[in-house]
Amino acid sequence: MNDHTFRRSLDAFLAAWKRSSLMELEHFISKDYQAREVTGGEIADFGYEESIDGWKQGFHFVKANDAKWEVNEISIIPLKEDEIMSILSATILIQGKSMETANIFFNTFKKVNHNEWKLVRSYIEAGASIEKVKVQ
Repeated sequence: MNDHTFRRSLDAFLAAWKRSSLMELEHFISKDYQAREVTGGEIADFGYEESIDGWKQGFHFVKANDAKWEVNEISIIPLKEDEIMSILSATILIQGKSMETANIFFNTFKKVNHNEWKLVRSYIEAGASIEKVKVQ
């Protein structure tokens, strides 16, 4: 993958996430965003508004518990000329200790102009064992 604009966009997306900055993160999410999350075998489909609400709740939890995000990049896969998937794992550290579970995000970003990428689709496996998703 030689699209440096994607790398810059992904790094900015991850930085906003780690800062729990909804205002910054919103910029990266397409208004046409569609997602599917699987939690304990239960499937939930949702769009932009529900996604923003979910981020808001997660960011509030992190701030209220003086916690930190641990987000790891697992893989980057070019799908099309203008679409790239990032596979990420994320968990929360509270008082330096990791939660026992992580979420795995298969995020598809689409290039919307010469140097801007938007998150258009996600598939999320929630509640995965932290031991199984540790990046080596």
